[in-house]
Amino acid sequence: MTFGDCADIFKSHTESSNLLKPSAKVYRAEAMKSILKSWPGLNNLDVRKINATDCNTWAAKYSGKYSGTRFNGAIGVLRAVFKIAIESNALYRNPADGIKRAKVRAKGLQLPSSNQFELFINEIESANGRDSRKCAELVRFLAYGGFRKSEASNITWADCDLKKGEIIVRGDSKTGTKNWSIRPVPMIPEMKSLLERLRAQRPDEVPDKPVMQVKECLQAMTRAAKVVGIKRITHHDLRHLFATKCIESGVDIPTVSRWLGHKDGGALAMKVYGHLRDQHSVAMAQKVSFSVNPANSDQAKQQANQTGKS
Repeated sequence: MTFGDCADIFKSHTESSNLLKPSAKVYRAEAMKSILKSWPGLNNLDVRKINATDCNTWAAKYSGKYSGTRFNGAIGVLRAVFKIAIESNALYRNPADGIKRAKVRAKGLQLPSSNQFELFINEIESANGRDSRKCAELVRFLAYGGFRKSEASNITWADCDLKKGEIIVRGDSKTGTKNWSIRPVPMIPEMKSLLERLRAQRPDEVPDKPVMQVKECLQAMTRAAKVVGIKRITHHDLRHLFATKCIESGVDIPTVSRWLGHKDGGALAMKVYGHLRDQHSVAMAQKVSFSVNPANSDQAKQQANQTGKS
């Protein structure tokens, strides 16, 4: 049984799976392609003749050409292919199990301040392009709701309850959201004002009409960021901006995590947003004190007396 035989079975399982999203299938196919490109002749090798040393030698070369995330993804695919060989009784153990995963360093968030964000949106809106106004609306919509780009494009007027102040995020009609769940996201004041304004401008649109009239605006965002003089902002950065603003405003991380659609109780959000902007961090530190506030000294004494009596 050759590696290519196992790879064909893996490809067939991937393409026929109803549990994988299209993007995941594409990712697996790209990872397989890069593995075969970086390991000449692998397809024709008998899986019984591929050992741990061969896998580690390949990994050492591969890791120097790709990012840590890409490297780890390729390892996962390689192990999955060898697992098929094990299930087919062609192997007893997985020769790729000993490859160490790369450590992926989290990218520091460099998000615009409130003033910079307003300048950024105004620059997009005033660019005099055919869809400049629509692009500015999408930027606000993503920033005010924390949606993924694909989620935002599928939100209709029927999903927006202005009276209740809530938006239902369903995702694509076929593939759903990233986590296959439907979630409610409360409207922050700016979001409600935005939707009320858009609804007033387009009162005759049917309930199943998408709220956003464009699905992406990366080119407009890149140009505006350069003009304003801030770091380039992507659609996903607007999701980070929403989460950061929420946490800096006092919303607890588990709640923000639910609004974002995470299913880990806040673990990912804590990892990503645990280190907020320095300015906010310094301001919060000023609220921490080990000394007794004179204004509360009487209250502190009363509490101490009560503790002593008990």
